[in-house]
Amino acid sequence: MNNYHLSIVVEQDNDGYFVFCPELQGCYSQGGTYEEALKNIKDAIKLHIEDRIANRESLPKIKSLILSTVEVAV
Repeated sequence: MNNYHLSIVVEQDNDGYFVFCPELQGCYSQGGTYEEALKNIKDAIKLHIEDRIANRESLPKIKSLILSTVEVAV
């Protein structure tokens, strides 16, 4: 069994939390609470990786994620 360290981005909205994994395109989930969203994205990531392995697809190279802000004048 391998351990993978992947980035996630969590966004809060009116209905709870939306979370996605930038390294795994299309891998996202949600939850009513922050903790539920974390549990759900871990499950989604595990299934995503298992599916890639089963289909003999390569796993993406893990890259660092940089979060920053920008100023935009409108």
